[in-house]
Amino acid sequence: MSDISAFSFDREQLSVTWADGATSEWLALWLRDHCQMPASRNPLNGQRLLNITDIPADIGIAAVTREERRLVVEFSGDGHRSEFDIDWLRANCYCLNAAPDDRSEATKTLWDRAFFSQGLPRCGYADFRALPAARLAALRAVRDLGFVILEDVERVAGEVLNVIRQFGNVRETNYGPLFDVRTTVDPSNLAFTNLGLGCHLDNPYRDPVPGLQLLHCLESSTSGGESILQDGFMAASVLRRENPEHFALLCRTWINFRFRDATADLQAHVPFIEVNDLDQVIKLRFNNRSIDTLKLPPATLRRFYPAYRHYAEILQRDDLQIEFKLRPGELMLFDNTRILHARKAYSASGTRHLQGAYSDLDGLYSSLRRLEARA
Repeated sequence: MSDISAFSFDREQLSVTWADGATSEWLALWLRDHCQMPASRNPLNGQRLLNITDIPADIGIAAVTREERRLVVEFSGDGHRSEFDIDWLRANCYCLNAAPDDRSEATKTLWDRAFFSQGLPRCGYADFRALPAARLAALRAVRDLGFVILEDVERVAGEVLNVIRQFGNVRETNYGPLFDVRTTVDPSNLAFTNLGLGCHLDNPYRDPVPGLQLLHCLESSTSGGESILQDGFMAASVLRRENPEHFALLCRTWINFRFRDATADLQAHVPFIEVNDLDQVIKLRFNNRSIDTLKLPPATLRRFYPAYRHYAEILQRDDLQIEFKLRPGELMLFDNTRILHARKAYSASGTRHLQGAYSDLDGLYSSLRRLEARA
């Protein structure tokens, strides 16, 4: 619980010295804009009821008093009165707290192969469905590590959609609500062959991309076909460390990804690596099969290829990858903006049948926050 040792104000701002010695300042306009009173905020959902243009341009602070665990601010300009909980002021002080970005690399646990010497993050599907604590742990693994493996998922066609409904909504694409990964004649996508696939992220030609991917193993009696996962945020951090200019170039150079078949023509103009306002990685796109014709200025192209090659070489390093065989009844749930996946080639004899589907990160994060609030 926060407490105040002293406060002062003038027309332009309120200043507070906290009991632990920290200091905070709030502009008068910020305080009026962030008023928590029912006249300014809907009490049920917290949404603002006023526009910034509803606040007088000459808004100022006329008086500040303390009433128990609240600071009461009276404004000049519109005569409004706001009450601010002291703990709320400390938690939301922009001097002491950066704006949160729970999608960025700064909030994740980056990993390599050695990180999982004690085993991969796993959760029994029955517990995932029935026990909030188990579901919370599984969704935290996706948030923090980028993936989780659910065990003993019913080997029933379409069950992957029921998994998604435990935490979010299905993201339907041109492949339908789900898709089958097995060898087909005249495949529209190399994923539907028995060829090996290099590390990639799905659907970079969509904007936005599906934030989550699920792959449910229904049958696996072939030789080969091992799954490979890689933390793309870790790979990007290695690139930044080894060659900052290569990293910066792949952040600021936008290229086209494209997918075409008999039913769809999808394309997006995006960078390999996307960063936020703090230069923290928040999203990756990498899929060499789907890069469209590169059309860059000559000078940019000459710099781009060495950076692209460097990044691709990092993504092939064994010590940054984990490899395992997905067994029948197991399901991978992973962040498709961070975790690259691949598979080894498999034999033509036997049967290998996975069902996949997509969802979005916002639904998972929403479910996770609600579970954490009740934990």
